[in-house]
Amino acid sequence: MADARGCVQVSPTGESASDPAPVAGPTPPPASAPRTVVPRWIQLVLLPLGLLAAWALAKAAGKVVLIFVVAAVIALILNPVVAFVQRRRVPRGLAVLLVYLAFFLTVVGIGFLVANPLANQARVFTNNLPHLTNEANRTLANFQLELNEAGIHVKFIKQGKTALQTFQDKIEGSAGTITSFSAGVLTEAAGAIFDLVLVFVLSVYMLVYGQRIGAIVRRVMPAGAEDPHDDYPRLVQRAVSRYVGGQLLFSVVMGTTAGVALYLFGVLGIFPAGRTYAVAFGAFLGFMELIPYIGPFLGALPPVLVALFTDPITAVWVALLFLGLQQLEGHVVAPQIFGHTLRLNPLLVIFALLLGEHVYGLVGALVALPLVAILRETIVYLSGHLELEPWERSRGGLL
Repeated sequence: MADARGCVQVSPTGESASDPAPVAGPTPPPASAPRTVVPRWIQLVLLPLGLLAAWALAKAAGKVVLIFVVAAVIALILNPVVAFVQRRRVPRGLAVLLVYLAFFLTVVGIGFLVANPLANQARVFTNNLPHLTNEANRTLANFQLELNEAGIHVKFIKQGKTALQTFQDKIEGSAGTITSFSAGVLTEAAGAIFDLVLVFVLSVYMLVYGQRIGAIVRRVMPAGAEDPHDDYPRLVQRAVSRYVGGQLLFSVVMGTTAGVALYLFGVLGIFPAGRTYAVAFGAFLGFMELIPYIGPFLGALPPVLVALFTDPITAVWVALLFLGLQQLEGHVVAPQIFGHTLRLNPLLVIFALLLGEHVYGLVGALVALPLVAILRETIVYLSGHLELEPWERSRGGLL
């Protein structure tokens, strides 16, 4: 109703007293959680000291921190699959075991898929080895003769020996060096296997106790609204899931491209085996693309070896093909796909990969993108739930 001045009386809730009863409509979105104010003394003292302490601890721990980070990333990647299995009324511990078994069986299956063409071509190469040996001896002898006629006196072949026998003598003379190098490689491999087993065990524990870890993170971080879209652990999980989706899309694109290119090489007669094994080689390359930097080289190795067993010139053409694919991958495909899925600028994607490789090598590059995705979600979440107490200035302009 109106008062003497003709104004409408409004209830404390903001509704007019003369308005009809509200009509039922869509449910309004939940109110956002109140921001936590960070006092100035924390900004000035505790925050810088905390960052310095975290940096010093990470630098002192070194490899230990890296192992835990890798295990955490693996656990975050596999957690949605474990949760999916768990929703089928499977205990969480058994769900973790089933997911890991499925992963290892997939790796073994892809290995068998690629081993077949390699075994077939190696068998052909073994049958043709005497002919190839004679051809190699003849080619090296002719090359040595041409160099001698040009005034360049070199000896690929010693008197009374074939070229391959000469190379065998040189290799046997370097046996000590090869043995010491092999021992060093075996030592590094043993250390890598130990670290891999440790990462596996830690990731299993993190998956089994994932719900408890999430509850601890919720208590540490500022409280969010009563909304799944404002829950920090879920936001982190979605960020890593977007990385996995981008990585799978990237692997499919590169594997399909390589398979089609090898099939065309087979149709054109450049690489006849490519027509037969295009699917196997493409699947193997796509799987290897999960490994940054060395993955593309490992993925290109089987087709190059098969081509080398067939004809060295063919191997050159196949190697050039994969070199072009790697350039396309690094400068176009990877920045665009990961920039879109991780919601990051492509330049930041390239920077993260280079920084991760510089700090921790191959493993650093492997975890760089999921860590950047988590860091982005953390910054966005904190910016929406923290408020820095302003530094008011006095009239004189001083603090």
